[in-house]
Amino acid sequence: MTGLSSILIVVGLFLLGGIYSFVKQEMPRSLIVLLSIGAAMCLVAGVMRLAVWN
Repeated sequence: MTGLSSILIVVGLFLLGGIYSFVKQEMPRSLIVLLSIGAAMCLVAGVMRLAVWN
C-alpha cells in the first residue's frame, strides 16, 4: 500500500464521516451530494492505486 493511496482512503473515510454529520444536522441536500461525490472519488482513487489490481 503506497502512501498516496492510503491518504486518499483516509480522506475518503473522513468525508464519509462528514456526510453522516451533515445529515444529522439537516444541512442542504446539494451540499451532502457534493460531499458524497468527493468521498466516493477519493475512495475509488485510493483503491484503484493499490497494487493488488496489477
